Amino acid sequence: MTTSVQIEEREMTQCAKAEMSGRQTMSAAHVFGYDLASASRSLAMPMVFVVDEDVAVRESLDLLIRGQGWKPETFASAQQFLNRPRPLVPSCLVLDVSISGFHGLELQKRIAIERAETPIICVTSQADVSTTVQAMKAGALEFLTKPFDDDELLNSVREALEHSRVILAHEAEVQTLRDRYASLTRREREVLALVAAGLLNKQVGGELGISEITVKAHRGQVMVKMKADSLADLVRMAARLGLPHPHLCSDHYGSATRHFHHDLQELSRRDPLTNLGRQ
Repeated sequence: MTTSVQIEEREMTQCAKAEMSGRQTMSAAHVFGYDLASASRSLAMPMVFVVDEDVAVRESLDLLIRGQGWKPETFASAQQFLNRPRPLVPSCLVLDVSISGFHGLELQKRIAIERAETPIICVTSQADVSTTVQAMKAGALEFLTKPFDDDELLNSVREALEHSRVILAHEAEVQTLRDRYASLTRREREVLALVAAGLLNKQVGGELGISEITVKAHRGQVMVKMKADSLADLVRMAARLGLPHPHLCSDHYGSATRHFHHDLQELSRRDPLTNLGRQ
């Protein structure tokens, strides 16, 4: 009698045959998909938002920002800015923290939560130590006192836009990984979790009650669907997704798990985006 395990092995053996051709096309898709997406983001014009009650300041900064090839949008109130949808391009906010109606520091804290991809440059004509400290603690990238030097502001804006670009790229990458992970079957997700935890194919099979050849086939499908170029690449993806550590029932995985955590620490040290995704 053909058992369910034998049926699964037969089906997965057929899937394994497609792994090589899938991996061959994966490299091209990886190159074109990622590079084209990156190119699209890089071609998008960065946006610089200005919230200031002084119309003269808004008009002056509008001209200054346009002169750098960025797209400015100015607002006379904090609420006007909050009513604007989040942009999908690198952006930053030049905020007068002394604005009335909605305390600038309150707005800053709200933006830090709701729009983390938009760094804030605080400006004011009435600077004091307490306000400056509060703004910097709340995550302001820079705090400038009016009248400020144009070059000083522009340098701060460049830094803020680069920071925004990094955050958006990381968010896009993590979302891509989430989409790929969603395409995995339940069994493939189980295999991924165990492989990422450092278990060998035979150990994974023991945990799931399937043969080693079936594990290899599932693992091959995971590599293809996740578009991983290597095991190290797959482990890095699992770390960025924040996959929970699996509950294992056997005793032979201890050494492998310790090696996995050591490797993960190395990946985190070399790849700051791994840590960024956990913050």
